[in-house]
Amino acid sequence: MTRLRRAESGMTLAEHLGELRRRFLIVAISIGFFGVLAFLFYPHLLRVLQNPYCAAAPGHCKFLVTNPLDGLTLRVKIAFFGGFLASSPVILWQAWRFITPGLKARERRYIVPFVISSLFFFSMGVVLAYFSFGHAIAFLKSIGGSTLITEYNPNNYLTLFLLMMFIFGLTFLFPVLLVALELVGLVTPAQLLRGWRYAVIGITVASAVFTPSGDPLSMMALAIPLVVFYFLAIGVGKLLHR
Repeated sequence: MTRLRRAESGMTLAEHLGELRRRFLIVAISIGFFGVLAFLFYPHLLRVLQNPYCAAAPGHCKFLVTNPLDGLTLRVKIAFFGGFLASSPVILWQAWRFITPGLKARERRYIVPFVISSLFFFSMGVVLAYFSFGHAIAFLKSIGGSTLITEYNPNNYLTLFLLMMFIFGLTFLFPVLLVALELVGLVTPAQLLRGWRYAVIGITVASAVFTPSGDPLSMMALAIPLVVFYFLAIGVGKLLHR
């Protein structure tokens, strides 16, 4: 299979490795550039990330720093995530451009729609996680009891928050993956439709396992769209095979 793709693309293994290195370099430069901007605008980004906490605990949403290095660590984390998030269009485009030589002419037509749809669904997942996180914090705060004083460590808070946004964004690429599998013939819309019950059960279990906060609302916020996306991918697959 590898030799066939190299023959189709007209590139040797060394050329493929050189191309991969070039794509990685472009992505690294993009993340570095936007990361520096995020580092400079750190105070504004911190307030945006703190908003769900303040919505869940109005007037009591200060962070507790116990380590002299916590402030620097927090700023670097926000800079890296900001750079990664802002570079997501570049990352997706470079990824698709790298695999283009191994695709057939018919499949190459879908590169731009796939990049745009991947970016759209990833962004939807991140936004949904952002607006769900306030409810997750409220749930986690209430389940511990009213006698607890909540002053979170900013790095622990940010790690949970960013992990939740990343997982939501990644799992929202589920319909794009399904459509891609349908296009290359690994699965058919009819097969997906026949297995919808197992898919719903699998999505529900996966949402319960992979939702970092573990609260019911966030699990539902992840599971329900994925079930809708599953049937949407079946419909798109049928249209593309006509």
